Amino acid sequence: MHTQRNYDLQRRGDPMGIALIWSLVVMLVRWMFSKRRGAISYDSSDQTALYIRMLGACVIFKQLFSRDVRVRSQVGFEPERRGSHPYLCVDFRTLHSRSENARPVPGRRVHRLFSFQRHLHSSRRLHSATTWPYNPLHILDEDYLGQAKCMLAKVGSWNFDIFLFDRLTNGNSLVTLTFHLLNQYGLIELFQLDMVKLRQFIVMVQEDYHSQNPYHNAVHAADVTQAMYCYLKEPKLAKSLTSCDILLGLLAAATHDLDHPGVNQPFLIKTNHYLAALYRNTSVLENHHWRSAVGLLRETGLFSHLPAEDGLNMERQLGSLILATDISRQNEYLSKFRRHLDQDDLCLGNASHRHFILQMALKCADICNPCRPWELSKQWSEKVTEEFFQQGNIEKRHKLEVSLLCDSQSNTVGDIQIGFMTYVVEPLFSEWARFSDTRLSQTMLGHLGLNKASWSGLRASGSLEEPEPEPDPDPPPPPAPGLAQEPQPQKIPPPEP
Repeated sequence: MHTQRNYDLQRRGDPMGIALIWSLVVMLVRWMFSKRRGAISYDSSDQTALYIRMLGACVIFKQLFSRDVRVRSQVGFEPERRGSHPYLCVDFRTLHSRSENARPVPGRRVHRLFSFQRHLHSSRRLHSATTWPYNPLHILDEDYLGQAKCMLAKVGSWNFDIFLFDRLTNGNSLVTLTFHLLNQYGLIELFQLDMVKLRQFIVMVQEDYHSQNPYHNAVHAADVTQAMYCYLKEPKLAKSLTSCDILLGLLAAATHDLDHPGVNQPFLIKTNHYLAALYRNTSVLENHHWRSAVGLLRETGLFSHLPAEDGLNMERQLGSLILATDISRQNEYLSKFRRHLDQDDLCLGNASHRHFILQMALKCADICNPCRPWELSKQWSEKVTEEFFQQGNIEKRHKLEVSLLCDSQSNTVGDIQIGFMTYVVEPLFSEWARFSDTRLSQTMLGHLGLNKASWSGLRASGSLEEPEPEPDPDPPPPPAPGLAQEPQPQKIPPPEP
């Protein structure tokens, strides 16, 4: 009788009957999302809950459940599920091109299809970010950010505390920050990006960063994105970059370490990882980050409403930016940058020169931690050293040659940071200051000098607190009683390329 009454009420349009049906739909949504790794919380305190409920189940389920096609690492160790071990048997996203015979999925009607190349020269709106009539869209989630929204009001400050912001957004710093910046620049409306696809893309990007990595995780990606925004605001860039440049710069910053396994390229090469063979031991991780980002772009169809040629051009330029973050090519990019500055021939009206400056800006953003205030810089230094030492422990456990800087017995945080600042960070940021001699550049160099002096002082006083090395679960058996153990020659690891 009760069921029949609800059915009759529903047929008459009774609100109580509709509410009952809607509650059943929400319960179904919760159950289906809980079956997927990285599912979005439906708790009322979650800032994304209202937005996802608004989308409904029928729009995005098919896309969400068809993803996560993975292949296993070929390092020869016992296979494990992704997320259960961050280093050895890492699952990586494979990029599947669309079938040539597959029919295109009809998208929403677009009133104006445009070509980037054509409109870069014909539309004033695309020539300068400073001339846009900023009119950001009203996003529902922004009403529920609370303290995080107050922090976003100062997102252009170099003292921006990304760790605090990540806590205030319940671990969604990359999603919240990237969506906010794209909206603030008016890029969502300008490029007619579908809100659902964009949100899905950014959420999937954040999910594909490994949260168990001490350093290369979504918080690092958010930190790099915030630094990139600071550089995009510099006068030389702000008056020269096009909207396409800004969109690529922000997307490259958010995806530059996508699906990072927490180990470096030499580790993948010496363990005969399939990615090393796929990319012929050249920019292995950077190529994988790029291809993973392209895979998500195609999976969500974020640029599907644009002409195919423009979409491919965006993917190629995104790859060029991400590949520039390869630290082994640091001297190559730095020499080219220095040569341009010496000859004073950089012309930001030239598309190739603007792209090169974007590459240098992303390189600076990627390694800007030593240029942050001490309280932030020290945290990043400890996290990256912890990740190094975890790799070293894995190499020892499996009788592999320990990579440079990864041996916790012969390296300290202070030694690693002082060397990194001296030989990598300082030369790059000195040249950046020559290109953009602003208050921000001087602030970064000032923090760099103070942080280097702080690490030197801690090392001299012997008060460095090193991260505790990960305990070895499989220690070698002790020598038999009464038998003398012969000393083993110590191997000196070759310098990392």
